[in-house]
Amino acid sequence: MNADQFSNPEPTTKPVTESKNAQGSDDSDCFAEFDSVDGQTPASKDEVLTQIETGISDVEQIKSREQRIADLQVKEQRLKKEIASLQANYSSISEQLSQTQNAMSVVVQESLAHLEQRKQTLQIAIEQLERRSERIRAEMRTTFAGTSQELAIRVQGFKDYLTGSLQDLAASAEQLQLTSAKEPPLQPIVSVEPPPPPKKVAAPPASTPQFAEQRFQSTTKEIRQMLDEYRTKPDYYGEPWKLRCTFEPIHAERVSQWFFNQGGRGALKTMGSRLQNILISSAIISILSELHGDRLRALILANMPERLGEWRRGLQDCLGITRADFGPDRGVVLFESAEALAIKAERLVKANELPLIIVDDSEEKISLSLLQFPLLLAFAPDPQMVREREDDFFN
Repeated sequence: MNADQFSNPEPTTKPVTESKNAQGSDDSDCFAEFDSVDGQTPASKDEVLTQIETGISDVEQIKSREQRIADLQVKEQRLKKEIASLQANYSSISEQLSQTQNAMSVVVQESLAHLEQRKQTLQIAIEQLERRSERIRAEMRTTFAGTSQELAIRVQGFKDYLTGSLQDLAASAEQLQLTSAKEPPLQPIVSVEPPPPPKKVAAPPASTPQFAEQRFQSTTKEIRQMLDEYRTKPDYYGEPWKLRCTFEPIHAERVSQWFFNQGGRGALKTMGSRLQNILISSAIISILSELHGDRLRALILANMPERLGEWRRGLQDCLGITRADFGPDRGVVLFESAEALAIKAERLVKANELPLIIVDDSEEKISLSLLQFPLLLAFAPDPQMVREREDDFFN
């Protein structure tokens, strides 16, 4: 509201100011002056007083309205300042939001690129492992042990089928009334099982040292029985620490040589494949664990982690053990250095345990600290193969 709208009451204010300035004048003069100004008939005293009061109230209203207008103008300026500050804050916040969105988009793109790179590396690693597993399976199929194991599994299944059918045949034959004349032919069939004892007599050679025979003299019969059982009746689903693979006569010959000719300490000529060496070692571990129980500890020495990994997987397959059986305080311990192995073997001997040291054919030198322990199995590389490697190296 503007102050110009209240310009009409000004004529009423003039007599008031003039009456205040003129001292000692009569009331009649004042009323006469109002009459002369208006040009109308003289008004009464009450009417003049009411006009004066209305003029004063109008002036007060004008002043109050002007004060309100000034307050409103101040509030308007304050609100304008607040709006300006809010606009500035909004612009700064919008800039910050845009910056954070840009930064988040950059971070997301970088993380996605990193994940894509990791995915590609994992895919490459998986493909390499798949190719390696296929190569190992192909080698297992082509090697003698792998093919013989597959054949043995098939023969075992056919044998189970035959035994089941023969049991059914026997049950049906028992229901028939047979004469006693047919019983004698069955006795020679039962007497076919005793042939293993003659094989046991042909074992001791003339050149065997006496101390080698004395080491396993009390358990010779048990060891030969276990070897025959591994060879003739392989158990592919037996208990842990028992041999679960196909065992051929050549393997039994090497194990017998280590037990009875070398007395549990010596080197065997490598079979040309680490898997075959692991099979022989597994048979020896199985026999010694059967004889000595939990006292036996197998300590494997190989100079590369990849070869130790092959030993771990091979022993798991041959003995039916798990990764929990490998460790410093478990049944099998893997070593890359002979010094650490010797320290561990000394601790086992002091703890009244029996360490079995097995040396891979990749070890070119044997540490003298290993020769002090009673059970030592080392696989000697083929001299002809070593010579061929040297020729290839120098050529």
